[in-house]
Amino acid sequence: MTVAKAGPRMTKERILVADDEQNARVALRTILSEEGYEVAEAADGEEALALLPGFAPAAVLADVRMPRMDGITLLKRAREQGSDAVFVMMTAFASVEAAVEAMRAGAENYLVKPLDVDAVLVVLEKALEKLRLQRDTQNLRERVRERYRFHNIVGDAPELQAVYEVVKRAAPTRATVLILGESGTGKELIAQALHEESPRRDKPFVKVNCAALSETLLESELFGHEKGAFTGAIGRKEGRFELADGGTLFLDEIGDISPSTQIKLLRVLQQKEFERVGGTSTLKVDVRMVAATNRDLAAEVKGGKFREDLYYRLNVVAVTLPPLRSRKGDIPALVSHFIEKYCKAYGKELRGLAPGTLNALLAHDWPGNVRELENVVERAVVLAKGAELGADDLPPSLRGPRPRERAPGALIPGATLYEIEREAILRTLEMVGGSTSRAAEILGISVRKIQYRLKEYAAGGDERSARTPEDPDEGGDPKDGD
Repeated sequence: MTVAKAGPRMTKERILVADDEQNARVALRTILSEEGYEVAEAADGEEALALLPGFAPAAVLADVRMPRMDGITLLKRAREQGSDAVFVMMTAFASVEAAVEAMRAGAENYLVKPLDVDAVLVVLEKALEKLRLQRDTQNLRERVRERYRFHNIVGDAPELQAVYEVVKRAAPTRATVLILGESGTGKELIAQALHEESPRRDKPFVKVNCAALSETLLESELFGHEKGAFTGAIGRKEGRFELADGGTLFLDEIGDISPSTQIKLLRVLQQKEFERVGGTSTLKVDVRMVAATNRDLAAEVKGGKFREDLYYRLNVVAVTLPPLRSRKGDIPALVSHFIEKYCKAYGKELRGLAPGTLNALLAHDWPGNVRELENVVERAVVLAKGAELGADDLPPSLRGPRPRERAPGALIPGATLYEIEREAILRTLEMVGGSTSRAAEILGISVRKIQYRLKEYAAGGDERSARTPEDPDEGGDPKDGD
């Protein structure tokens, strides 16, 4: 029977061994190298500290007692340098107290000499696994934070820029923010951006969809409950207010909550305290509240369906997100963003939009707003057969009349200047992936004019209404200059 020879072990993380006993260092280096780790040695704390920046170990095995610089001082100095390496301290039986002191200083664990090989490997792997999780969590947090920063929210329409300005001013404060707008306009994105731009960014962002839960379940979700508070409450449960302590609580569709829940919510906003369902202990929390609704809360107050005092508590800072139909100039950039997103998700390569497709997208009113547009683009990416998204890839209700294929320059003979301008703007936008700023630069016109024209095209405008406020002949007689 032939046995295949084992290949070389895959190199794992880097380990720095700091110990003044040479035999101990050599033994550890041999053991760890055989396990696939890359190992460096240091005879004392000062030598180990000098190696840290260049070697950048994931873990340090350090003896507590070493000449020139002991292990605890090494740990403290390494943290001052910014090293996130996990420290596992090694000590003799008589120095367990020192090892405990090292753990208070930030060491992950300690080992007692003489060392047990299996114990070394188990403790080290657990410490490294914790480090990996911490780094993954930090990377994920950074990606989420970057995703929800304002410059990553697609859209530069004036109506949306006004929203950004209000949110930027409100974000650093404790003020409650009420986000209004139709379904699908991106209220949750704005709520998340508020949190990420605030001093609470490193604390939890907790969200609750109020419309998705019954009154009893919603109160339990918000405030938690005690064991036996109701049928099925088999144990104590912390509510979302407790989970969001120090951070931000986003209540979506707040216009759907019941009158009794409104009263309890008002108390939390006024006094920062509440009791769990079925409980008697009063709990205090520090939570920044952000609420959203697609309802007209002012009208709900007048109709007696929403408490006036709660409305004013929520409505400290209000922002209204514009529907997509009122900012159709953002459609090219949004489409480009979603094409890139779903090409990556489904492993497809598409150059962009085929001629005429943008016309069809601009002509639709988008009652479902940005969410509807995203769903349409995702569907088109999935079904696309060619290198570009064409009208045939859109749902039947969006296709409209089929555009005639034209060779470059074929539009000019017999066409009006308005028709030529329209073709130039739409084709340039398709070429630059929907960026109005790049299209404006190429065409030598302003972003404002492109935004204006796109709204006009979407509304079915023609050359008779083709004058923008910035056109040089604004206000003049059309016959002047002939």
